[in-house]
Amino acid sequence: MKKFDQINVIPFIDIMLVLLAIVLTTATFIAQGRIPLNLPEAKHAAAAQNDKPLEISIDAERKLYLDAALVHLLELDQRLAEVKTSQPIVLRVDASVPFSDFVGVLDLLQKFHLEQVSIVTVHKQ
Repeated sequence: MKKFDQINVIPFIDIMLVLLAIVLTTATFIAQGRIPLNLPEAKHAAAAQNDKPLEISIDAERKLYLDAALVHLLELDQRLAEVKTSQPIVLRVDASVPFSDFVGVLDLLQKFHLEQVSIVTVHKQ
C-alpha cells in the first residue's frame, strides 16, 4: 500500500477558481443592472420619480450657479424654498473658494431641510 505524504490541493484550487469566476460574473451583472428581467405589470402603480439632481456650483471667482445659471445668494435662497426635500442636490465647489462660501450654501440647504446632498470631488491618486 502506498503512503500519502502530501495532500493534493490542485482539485481544490480548480473548484475555487470556478466558484470565483461565477461570483465575479454574477456581481458584475448585478452592479451594472444587466440581468434581463420580465417585470410584472400593474394597472394602478405610479411611475417612479427620477428627479434630475439640482446642481449648485461655485467657481474660482466665487460666482454662484444653479443648474448652470448665474444666481446671487438671495436668489438661491428663494429658489431653494421651492425645492422638495426629497430632491437630490449635487454641490460642486472650486478648491480655491473660501470655506465660508461653502458653509453658506450648506447652511441654506439645511434651512430648507434639503439633506440629499452629494459633494463632487476629484479622486486623488
